Amino acid sequence: MAAPLGKRKWPCARRGGGAAYKGVGSAMEARDLRWETLEALRASSKGRLKYFRHSDRDEDILEGCISPLMLSSYAGWVLDRMAGSSAQAAARSGCAPASHAAPPAEESSAPACEEPSPPSRSETKGSSDPGVLEVNQEVLPIPPVSKMAKVEGCIQMYEEIYRMKGRERLRQRQEQQEQMVRAACDMAREQLKRFDEMKELKRRQEIQELREVMEKSLKETQGQQEKLKEEHRHRAKILNLKLREAEQQRQRQEEQERLRREEGQERLRRLYSIQEELLQLNQQIDPNYKHKDLLKIDLSAYSNRGNQICGLVSGLIRTTSERGFPSQTDVANTEQALKEMRGLISSMQQEIAAAVEEKKRRDEQEKKQKQEELLKKQQAEAQTPAPAQPAGGKQQKGALSVKAGEGVMKWYQQLQDTAAQCAAAFSAMSHSKDAEVKKIRMELQKAVTIPVSQISTIAGSQLRQIFDKLNNLLSGKPVQSAGETVLVTQLPQGLDFVYYKLAEKFVRQGEEEVASHRESAFPIALVISGIWEAYPRVGELFLAHLHKTCPYAVPFYPAYKEGASMEEYQRMLGYLVQDNKMEEEDHFLKRMSGLIRLYAAVIQLRWPYGNKQGAHPHGLSYGWCWLAQMLNMEPLVVVTATLLYDFLEVCGHALMKQYHCQFWKLLLVMQEDYIPRIEAITNVGQKASLTRFKQFLQESLQKKDIPLPKGFPQPSFWRS
Repeated sequence: MAAPLGKRKWPCARRGGGAAYKGVGSAMEARDLRWETLEALRASSKGRLKYFRHSDRDEDILEGCISPLMLSSYAGWVLDRMAGSSAQAAARSGCAPASHAAPPAEESSAPACEEPSPPSRSETKGSSDPGVLEVNQEVLPIPPVSKMAKVEGCIQMYEEIYRMKGRERLRQRQEQQEQMVRAACDMAREQLKRFDEMKELKRRQEIQELREVMEKSLKETQGQQEKLKEEHRHRAKILNLKLREAEQQRQRQEEQERLRREEGQERLRRLYSIQEELLQLNQQIDPNYKHKDLLKIDLSAYSNRGNQICGLVSGLIRTTSERGFPSQTDVANTEQALKEMRGLISSMQQEIAAAVEEKKRRDEQEKKQKQEELLKKQQAEAQTPAPAQPAGGKQQKGALSVKAGEGVMKWYQQLQDTAAQCAAAFSAMSHSKDAEVKKIRMELQKAVTIPVSQISTIAGSQLRQIFDKLNNLLSGKPVQSAGETVLVTQLPQGLDFVYYKLAEKFVRQGEEEVASHRESAFPIALVISGIWEAYPRVGELFLAHLHKTCPYAVPFYPAYKEGASMEEYQRMLGYLVQDNKMEEEDHFLKRMSGLIRLYAAVIQLRWPYGNKQGAHPHGLSYGWCWLAQMLNMEPLVVVTATLLYDFLEVCGHALMKQYHCQFWKLLLVMQEDYIPRIEAITNVGQKASLTRFKQFLQESLQKKDIPLPKGFPQPSFWRS
């Protein structure tokens, strides 16, 4: 147990040593002693106390803090050591401490080192300086009383702060609880109001039901009374004959009145139903005002007449309600008004239908006329050479060909024959009515179309999985598709069917996916290139489908044949024709652009995991031939500029790396000779694609560079 600070006995030192202690090093030693004393206090049992912010025993903890400070035995040992250090310092100043051994006789006679007597407790307590303890006439500095008071004050202040924080939080919690109680009270009051309203409603319903029961019982009572009266009349027939006749007359009058009232109520209900139907019919007129701008017809007369009829019927019902029940004439008048309203609606609908039909017929005629004019213009442009003096002012060197070369057409026909033979090989399977054959055929088609539809630019690993799945299917391995195991050898012509459908699906992806998302051309082209290397027949079928869908990929401009219908010629040009309606020009150009972009991506990309020793099955040389053949043919309006721009934007960088100077010469020929030919046949409203193509050529020739197309697969793509 540590002793109180005031009762601690300090070691003795000579009075002369105390004087020396007050010398030069007194301030530093006093500070060191003070800090060591504080460390001793901190290591004591009081110093190791922990204070809790939220404690229910705040008063007990405060009492413990106010109690006198106690020093542990370890603190006393520290102070003893400090006193010894002070004595040694005093000895170095000229006086040896007397606490360890008595000095020699000759040294004890020195006046500066006399042995002092220990001070009494009253002298220690009565010292004027509370911060200094005199032990055996030696002055030792201790922590000032004011510092201890500050520590205790800080402790009390922090305790008071935490107590105030606790009170504040308690107050806030009480306020929160009060708010919750008030909210609950408000909610309870609202619920009580609703309960009272519901109770009042039920009470009214019960009163109404009671009234109905009373009326029913009253009717039953009246019936019983009538029976009693009838019995009384039978009993008093002779004596009360006149009275019975009067009673019968009264009953007949009541019956007539009841019938009249019932008929009046029925006529009133009829009037109400007619008025409701009139209002509904009148509402049908307002939405048809949208045809006013479309058909250039005026429907205001129908609306005005409908409003007049509704007003007349409303006035009639109001008048009859004031005088009683409506008559039969009133009902007939309202029915006549309803008939007139129906005729009004029918006439309006007939007029609208006739106007719509007329406008539809005119629109179809105008559209058909525009399509015929456009086709005739394209045919004339394809068969007539460009004028000698173009709009650019430069003299053209000579007329270009309208038809493709003989070798190109021969290659085109061979591909079409290959596709026709493949389709004929599995025609029996396609037209089979066997349920099992139909099921296998559908599973094979799903196994082809679903993976191709999943091709995207998300990750190279996913693209490799799709390629492996198609490769396994074509190689005869079992493949899981839509929860079913599919084998291409399940049918004799299954392999030809899969070849044909896969090539057809690749082309359809170019029409749909690449036309909408241009960057998707590269992953689709990678898969096509890999399949083409492993299965060359799929590549031939892909080209056949591509040329049939987009003859400009040959390039080849189909000519009009005598006797062929306009729809057949439109399909030959690549247009989609459904229900004798040709697709719009913008949609047609978008599809052709997607197919050319896919073709340009195929000729420059190779599957990275295939056999790289062999040559590309359809490489950049075919792209160079395509460009040369395009420039040797007369341009078409809009189509030629659009396809050249798309092809060069996708494949221009690869051609530049492959052919160097020859490629730049080709671009100069386009800029100086071919673009003026396109300008000579292009109208003012058709120059958007031409302007874009000219700007692309100018920038490429100025910079002497064509950048990689957007979405081109980088090496990091295969690590994703």
